[in-house]
Amino acid sequence: MGEMEGSYRAIQTPGTRLGAQFNAGISTLEPGQSLSDALGPVGRSPGRGLQLRVQGLDDSQEFYDLESRADGQTLLSDVFRRSNLMESDYFGLEFQNMQMSWVWLEPTKLVVKQVKRPMNTLFRLSVKFFPPDPGQLQEEYTRYLFSLQMKRDLLEGRLSCTENTASLLASHLLQSEIGDYDDMADRDFLKLNKLLPNQERIQERIMELHYRHLGQTPADSDFQVLEIARKLEMYGVRFHPAADREGTKINLAVAHIGLQVFQGNTKINTFNWSKIRKLSFKRKRFLIKLYPEVHGPHQDTLEFQMVSRDQCKIFWKNCVEHHSFFRLLDQPQPKSKAILFSRGSSFRYSGRTQKQLVEYVKDSGARRTPYQRRNSKVRMSARSLAPDVPKQVIWLVFVALSPLPGSSMDSPQLSPFNSKSSPLCLSPSFQMSTLSLPGAGQAPSPLQSPILSEVGTNRLEEEEEGRRKRYPTDKAYFIAKEILTTERTYLKDLEVITVWFRSAVIKENAMPEGLMTLLFSNIDPIYEFHRGFLKEIDQRLALWSGRSNAHVKGDYQRIGDVMLRNMCALKEFTNYLQKHDEVLTELEKATKRLKKLETVYKEFELQKVCYLPLNTFLLKPIQRLMHYKLILERLCKHYSPDHPDHNNCREALKEVAEMTNQLQSSLIRLENFQKLSELQRDLIGIENLTAPGREFIREGCLYKLTKKGLQQRMFFLFSDQLLYTSKGVTATNQFKVHGQLPLHGMIVEESENEWSVPHCFTIYSAQRTIVVAASSKVEMGKWIEDLNMAIEMTKKSQEKSDLFLDPGLWSSDEVSLDQESEDDMSSSRNSLDKQTHHRANSTMHVCWHRNTSVSMSDHSLAVENQLSGYLLRKFKNSNGWQKLWVVFTNFCLFFYKTHQDDFPLASLPLLGYTVSSPGESDSIHKEYVFKLHFKSHVYFFRAESEYTFERWMEVIKSAASATGRMSLLIPKGPLQMNGN
Repeated sequence: MGEMEGSYRAIQTPGTRLGAQFNAGISTLEPGQSLSDALGPVGRSPGRGLQLRVQGLDDSQEFYDLESRADGQTLLSDVFRRSNLMESDYFGLEFQNMQMSWVWLEPTKLVVKQVKRPMNTLFRLSVKFFPPDPGQLQEEYTRYLFSLQMKRDLLEGRLSCTENTASLLASHLLQSEIGDYDDMADRDFLKLNKLLPNQERIQERIMELHYRHLGQTPADSDFQVLEIARKLEMYGVRFHPAADREGTKINLAVAHIGLQVFQGNTKINTFNWSKIRKLSFKRKRFLIKLYPEVHGPHQDTLEFQMVSRDQCKIFWKNCVEHHSFFRLLDQPQPKSKAILFSRGSSFRYSGRTQKQLVEYVKDSGARRTPYQRRNSKVRMSARSLAPDVPKQVIWLVFVALSPLPGSSMDSPQLSPFNSKSSPLCLSPSFQMSTLSLPGAGQAPSPLQSPILSEVGTNRLEEEEEGRRKRYPTDKAYFIAKEILTTERTYLKDLEVITVWFRSAVIKENAMPEGLMTLLFSNIDPIYEFHRGFLKEIDQRLALWSGRSNAHVKGDYQRIGDVMLRNMCALKEFTNYLQKHDEVLTELEKATKRLKKLETVYKEFELQKVCYLPLNTFLLKPIQRLMHYKLILERLCKHYSPDHPDHNNCREALKEVAEMTNQLQSSLIRLENFQKLSELQRDLIGIENLTAPGREFIREGCLYKLTKKGLQQRMFFLFSDQLLYTSKGVTATNQFKVHGQLPLHGMIVEESENEWSVPHCFTIYSAQRTIVVAASSKVEMGKWIEDLNMAIEMTKKSQEKSDLFLDPGLWSSDEVSLDQESEDDMSSSRNSLDKQTHHRANSTMHVCWHRNTSVSMSDHSLAVENQLSGYLLRKFKNSNGWQKLWVVFTNFCLFFYKTHQDDFPLASLPLLGYTVSSPGESDSIHKEYVFKLHFKSHVYFFRAESEYTFERWMEVIKSAASATGRMSLLIPKGPLQMNGN
């Protein structure tokens, strides 16, 4: 048993070599075995060795001579040694048992105890443990073997995927095997070698995609295969048939993250290792015991019925090994045997864990000799190419060199600008990102007006004038250019996570391996996709703007085809985007649990490159879809129905609208969770702010009436309670919570006449009554409206509210705010003069300084209105204009010298500013100029076209305050205001 079909034809027995007559029957005797030998114990004569046949991942077969009582580890060691395989623990040997199921050879048991006829059985070298991130594979040779495993799984139908994805995988495998595209060579190879079950039908598509990989090295091809494969739901999945308690047929599988349940090829459930308390089996029943909080105390055990006890035990062993390999830090110790009798299995995983394996390869310093691929003439070794480069940088370089799957601009030969470029050439921006890694101790950008050098501004202005005359004036071009400029900023934002934050956690070894995998396996593929997408947009806009003669034909005066192609490709990443909820949650939990990670997290947020709260960067991929939708809507509105680009833009809009509709509710939930998490770090004196069901509604500055007068306070309104805080009582400039008022039973009334204070209203709660004043009538109206809305929602969902609130939070140790001391306020005022440790341009701090407020709906609108691009800037009393790269996000303008800079030089929060066109007294005689004004601060900005001018005006108005909001608060009575 256990033979592969047709495998006997490859083996010559002594009889055939001597010319014996051919016998069409198949003997059950092993090669060289007599009938009398077969009748002996386990089918062999005493003292005789074993000759075992092993098939490699490249389908070549080799024989290994072992002692008759050799264990599985002996054979494994021989195979790994002959293969010169360093990262061997990812692999194993499998064979078919009597039931024709593939099972793993156990290292600790004798071969003859596991295999009925070992000398007549084919053993296959296969990948046993599939890491979620190919970047964890440090050897090029290991990645090559993994790509061969993907090739085998494709052919055997295990790695099910769409035809387009299968064609793309096959094209990369083709590039890896035979090199650059050649029509005749491709056809000959595909005729002799089968890569896909339906290969003949899609052969032309495979060859078309292969053409795009010109110049791609075999190592790059292997990496691309793994990058594409790991995104598939069936990556590394090995089905074990079972049935649930209702008798429904399902398939069980085990992966790095835990146990998975499939119905057909669709995953219907995943049980993370962290949720599983115990795995066991009783005869044919496979049992999963969960921690009570996962499914409640009455559903803590799940039961599945498998085909047989043997199949149940095989799957149980597989689960034990996966858990040990991916979750444990050190190799588990073997279970000691009971003296009298044993209870349960003594099976344990016997190899190195993934952590031990990674450390071993890092510390060994071994230099691999170049290996020969089976068909390719190329000999490559990552170690020999870059022995002195740190492993994480090697991985980043591999990412940088990898072309984008499915992009029509993958190949350097397809670009008119880099036809002679080498795939080893990194862009300057990427070199800066990977080699100039961030250092600790960089201070955040302070709350400041941008003060940048104006040297050379007259020359820049002249260059800008010349550029305006050369560039097209079609509005569609500037709409398309907005895609390009915002994509540049978006890619930089992704690098904050994929490059800079990764470097910080690796340097300090601060993040658990499982969380590293979850975080970066979700965002790395998205980052790679957008690198290729940006390159494609950049090249199209370069042709459109006339920097080459290709635009004469008019073929490049469009963007719809590029958008349609990439929006279709982006749909494959929906699963990754849906996991962002889990990523954000797990990261938040880990920072609370692990002090080291919390420290690294907070220190990283203080670096200049992290110009926004860190977790906001994790929301960017979903928010980016909203931007594509809005920009495509503008394009479709601009084009007439008979325009050549209209249909493609319309189809691209449909594709992205489908994704945004699917992810809209997830985005709302994530934005709320992100805001709550940010506030949790900024507020002192409250725990569990991210409680399930709680929603953030508004934050802002109000003046609270006390016996000492009107005192400035920062208020935070949630769906279940109202918090008020003071600022500056800590060295880190965080806000300290002084009061928490439940919304249940709360009443809000205007009370200007009663207290003789403008814009004043009273809040009656079950615990206390407070009087507050807003900075304007508009502000007061917004607070009262949101408070009444939240109170009404609380009435309608009283049961839910009871779950969220603990009366002890506000009834036990609350400070009597009517008796607040002057010490608190003086401490607050003095601390404002110190250098803050917190980012000063966050909405919380800006609201405090500008006496204003921001709601969750304002935050959501700001997400839609992000913008980037070059602007000319002029101060009120200066003469020249200075060209700057400007990014608008989170109610703030960030200023850079160029779009390639890694961090902003200055920032300008816009809350409270007014935006308008310059007046005659400003003496600005230029087109497309807008004016920003707040108190004595005045700035002028000049855009390149009417469209971009209107867009900047639009987004800045969305962030600037409404008219009258900033009017000063002047008390009518004897009480004086003590706030700033």
